[in-house]
Parts: sequence; structure tokens; C-alpha cells
Amino acid sequence: MELLDRAHEFENRNFAFKTSSERILASREVKSLILELNEFYKTKNDPAIMDQMKRLTLIKQKIEKRLKGRP
Repeated sequence: MELLDRAHEFENRNFAFKTSSERILASREVKSLILELNEFYKTKNDPAIMDQMKRLTLIKQKIEKRLKGRP
């Protein structure tokens, strides 16, 4: 359950990334969390885990949108 605790902690973290490097690190961290949760979900098939992955994916998309900037 340490994985779920880390995912919950990341979700509740303050997302005031000041620099691009902080955004890159956060994006990598959330990507690894999502992949680990996916492997865990394959064994348990718990809908709560899927909801957690969806919330983390939204956070990841926001971070990456901010990284790419506006055209």
C-alpha cells in the first residue's frame, strides 16, 4: 500500500512549479507512479486504483501542457 500512499501524497502536493526542471521532474515522477499503479491494477482490478490513475493522468497532462507552452 506504500504505492497508493505515494500517489495520494503526490496528488495533494502543492503544484507551484517555478522552473522548467521542477516541472520535468514532477512529470517523470507522476509518469512512474501511473505505470506502477497500472501494474498493481492489473492484479487487483480495483476501481479505486483506476480512479487514482485517472486523477494522476489529469495532473500529468496539466504539467505537460505547461511545459510545452503556448504556440
